[in-house]
Amino acid sequence: MSEPEPLPTTTKLLCVAYAVIAVVALIATWSQNLTYAGRGADFATAFWEDTKTTAAARSITADIALFLLAAVILMVYEARKHGIRFVWVYVIASFFIAVSVTFPLFLLARELRIHRSAAPRIGAGDKVGLALVTVGVAAFTIWVDVL
Repeated sequence: MSEPEPLPTTTKLLCVAYAVIAVVALIATWSQNLTYAGRGADFATAFWEDTKTTAAARSITADIALFLLAAVILMVYEARKHGIRFVWVYVIASFFIAVSVTFPLFLLARELRIHRSAAPRIGAGDKVGLALVTVGVAAFTIWVDVL
């Protein structure tokens, strides 16, 4: 078995950039999310209701939700193409942590595996998962923007 080729400097820098973005995003999002911690069981309800308080909040919330959908589609296809394991962990974590954290982490994993390209194999489970995320994001966008 041969030694893997060393990563080029540009790839290393890109991976560092993705990691830094993920850490900064975690701090930036959760420093705000924790303001809801004192609400106990009402945490999620209060948080999501506050995403609808102004037109700006609704715009940003819909923007992020639709970006998340595009990111999820990309993550699943790219994971299958490059053999990145546990793609659905990144997807599910996007909903509970922040897509601004998990997407750069996925991009970091992708960058480390990019040299092992192959045709993507999107199975039935992936198709169902993508359909569920699509329907969920569409319903959420309507809830935020219209209801």
